[in-house]
Amino acid sequence: MRYKILFISSWFPNKIEPTNGNFVQRHAEAVSILHDVEVLHAIGDSSQVQKYIFEDNMINGLRTLTVYYKSTPNPALNFARRMKAYKKGFSKMRRPDLVHANILQKSMLFAVYLKKKYKIPFVVTEHWSGFLKMNRNKLPRSEFHIAKVIGKNADYILPVSQFLLKDLKDMRIATKMEVVSNVVNTDLFHVKTSENERFIFLHISNLVDIKNPDKIINATLRLKKEFNDFELHIGGDGDINRLNEIINRNNAKEFIKTFPTLDLNAVAAKMRASECFILFSDYENFPCVLLESLSVGTPVIATNVGGIPEIVNEKNGILISKSEEELCKAMKKVLVNQITFETPENLHQYVEDHFSMETISKNFDEIYGRILR
Repeated sequence: MRYKILFISSWFPNKIEPTNGNFVQRHAEAVSILHDVEVLHAIGDSSQVQKYIFEDNMINGLRTLTVYYKSTPNPALNFARRMKAYKKGFSKMRRPDLVHANILQKSMLFAVYLKKKYKIPFVVTEHWSGFLKMNRNKLPRSEFHIAKVIGKNADYILPVSQFLLKDLKDMRIATKMEVVSNVVNTDLFHVKTSENERFIFLHISNLVDIKNPDKIINATLRLKKEFNDFELHIGGDGDINRLNEIINRNNAKEFIKTFPTLDLNAVAAKMRASECFILFSDYENFPCVLLESLSVGTPVIATNVGGIPEIVNEKNGILISKSEEELCKAMKKVLVNQITFETPENLHQYVEDHFSMETISKNFDEIYGRILR
């Protein structure tokens, strides 16, 4: 049966943060294969004059209503305006059969409100590494309490990795939990069809400290002492200037190239033009970027943290510790063909079988059906 599903999320792409929560957007697009999906998002903008601005657009086939409210330095007032923005937005949407909330943060108290007022059931997908045991002591007690309130009212909690599922269960929320992974558009991230002339290592992220872009550069500088026939391309929606300073200081502009924020088409093309993707994070949940790299047929080097071992194995990549020396050694192994990975076609098929739009859509459909049938 085709249901009306409303996606709401603590994070979602908008004019202020164009890439924030784009993995939620992809989940919504996957669900739309089997159901009628609309998206509602509220976000504060301190620069606007009006209290509320409505942007109602069709984005990738989904009606997406973003409500911008005038934010202030007052957190309590901001929260009140955000809830009012959600209510105003909801009044413009068709009544859903089910709400699909995302991230157990206070914005998703709106899903609890809808359930209590209109008897609309909701599920919540959890992506955030903030609820991992290793990070939980950094959370304010109020945020932890809010997460439990939302979780206990949900019909299902759907973490994106087994690793996160285990840590969420430790929060003693009795709600049923089941893993539904992140998704890849395998048509967009189609497999490479020709060999590349130049050996390129690639890193794409938001370049924050936990992604360790500076350490990836350091490992590349080490490797350059032994080999000349490769490049590192590194960039994304983060501070490139800081990386350029490191590169210039080490006279490495000829073999380390930076780039700014890319759209998904450009990301896919860059991955196809590369021989190996590097993710050297301190922690992760279930990074889409690894799935995307494998989907185009490019193997990966990644730290053995969080949900990454649920993606990476000896057939498609190398798992390493958080050591620059170990990263350099892994890069060397890939560069000199010391390790043989599956063919690009087989890497793509692995993603197609487990993380494609169709596969993830069916996973969500099964859970919706348990609640609504």
